[in-house]
Amino acid sequence: MARYHIETYGCTSNRGESRAIESALRDAGHYRVDGPEEADVAIMNTCTVVEKTERNMLRRAKELEKETADLIITGCMALAQGEEFREEDVDAQILHWDDVPTAVTNGECPTPGPGVEPVLDGVVGILPIARGCMSNCSYCITKFATGRVDSPSVEENVEKARALVHAGAKEIRITGQDTGVYGWDEGDRKLPELLDRICSEIDGDFRVRLGMANPGGVHGIHEELVEVFAEHETLYNFIHLPVQSGSDTVLEDMRRQHRVDKFVEIVETFDRKLEYWTLSTDFIVGFPTETDADHAQSMALFKEVRPEKVNITRFSKRPGTDAAEMKGLGGTVKKERSKEMSELKMDVVAEAYEAMVGETHEVMVVEEGTGDSVKCRDEAYRQIIVQNASERGVEPGDFLDVEVTSHQTVYAFGEPV
Repeated sequence: MARYHIETYGCTSNRGESRAIESALRDAGHYRVDGPEEADVAIMNTCTVVEKTERNMLRRAKELEKETADLIITGCMALAQGEEFREEDVDAQILHWDDVPTAVTNGECPTPGPGVEPVLDGVVGILPIARGCMSNCSYCITKFATGRVDSPSVEENVEKARALVHAGAKEIRITGQDTGVYGWDEGDRKLPELLDRICSEIDGDFRVRLGMANPGGVHGIHEELVEVFAEHETLYNFIHLPVQSGSDTVLEDMRRQHRVDKFVEIVETFDRKLEYWTLSTDFIVGFPTETDADHAQSMALFKEVRPEKVNITRFSKRPGTDAAEMKGLGGTVKKERSKEMSELKMDVVAEAYEAMVGETHEVMVVEEGTGDSVKCRDEAYRQIIVQNASERGVEPGDFLDVEVTSHQTVYAFGEPV
């Protein structure tokens, strides 16, 4: 669990994005502190309305870089002019708003608040299916808070999902510290059954997104799991498999429950069974034992599997974890490796969205965006922005077909057809 400090600049829309970031951080067990000096991570939500504002953003970013252990820059200037921060040699992660909460976790499992009760937020229903995990990662402090996995029954979770749909949910987000090990405490891996029953037994027009599932838990059920994806259009063709490193040596030091070949096997299976899908993964760069050769292996794996959504985190020590006792790498090394991987990420993600231009996709409107726009998700959970939403009568919860007209690296723009 991390201590965070957040600063927001600009318009009401930016303030709304910051509220969404904070909500996700609180749900994951992180907490806000009064200033950057006390924080594990500082988040700067930027504005770029005029040149003077840009200069102020660069000045403040340099100040924050010196005042906190880790800096994340998001918002309008980060997305439109992220290269300016890099040219000024600001040591920070430049991220889209949606990617900030995951980046803060330092590769750890998410940690919801007390209980595992569902939450309805707009048209999004959040359904934690279990608490805890089966891992013992050397860098993760979350395990101290959550313990081993504790899984409510499939029937109970199906009823919770049904209640969310009846309450107005159009998108159900299946969450947990590690959804792939759901049911292990009962001696069986029940995730495929749960997803199948939610998609089969609940009436209504809605979509289901599966949350983080570690490769070690998924590998034993990946054939059965991908069949459920292939069978149900209700289920977004999206899976979040945090690999964390392309080096088996580093994975062993991290005490991850998978090795690279198992991760690749899962990806190849999804590639064979699904024509259009999104791979999301995480990498931790600069783990204390990571050598130049290990980093090169991570870069090679990235190029091989080409994930369309990637969370890149520079390793930072969490008190009480075994990795905190290891001799760490210098900040310059972590910064250089992070920069190299982040540049590759932007190339890979831009390539994926560029390939979508000219295609028509069915999307669901998930939430309002900036200005008069809405954020939509297509069949593979890729984000497509529809502008002039009020003029078109488009609002959250709607389903529509859109033609992708252009992209902005990490999301696309679409026109209703």
